[in-house]
Amino acid sequence: MNWLFVIFVCLAGASLAVQSGINGGLGKKIGSIEAAFVSFSIGTLVLLLMMIFAGKGNILNVLSVPKWQLLGGVLGVIVVYSMVLAVPRIGVATTIVSIIVGQIVTSMILDHMGLFSGKQIPFDFNRMLAVILLGIALFLIYKR
Repeated sequence: MNWLFVIFVCLAGASLAVQSGINGGLGKKIGSIEAAFVSFSIGTLVLLLMMIFAGKGNILNVLSVPKWQLLGGVLGVIVVYSMVLAVPRIGVATTIVSIIVGQIVTSMILDHMGLFSGKQIPFDFNRMLAVILLGIALFLIYKR
């Protein structure tokens, strides 16, 4: 296992928690949809600069991909907008744990069906226990 990728992704997770808090506060000041728009606009600018100076792909290939592969942006809007709405109401920790529960349950379904990655990993007792424990964790974090 390449630990640099694991560390990088852990830092991305930390970024998601910080981003949630920042976007939640921004949403209270300028509005929820407006905060999501500002967040995506700044992110788009940063990605444009990264693509110009470090990109190695071909953006024009986007015209030949299956259209369903373009839904990532729509799903990103759902994530950012839900964080902007939820953080001021339920806090950063509950929002992030809820996102994690949704991610893990959905990824287990995708693994079980062998979708996207192509590798099929059956849902078993260990995974069921993990989902139950995640539900308990979410309950304990949300309960005040």
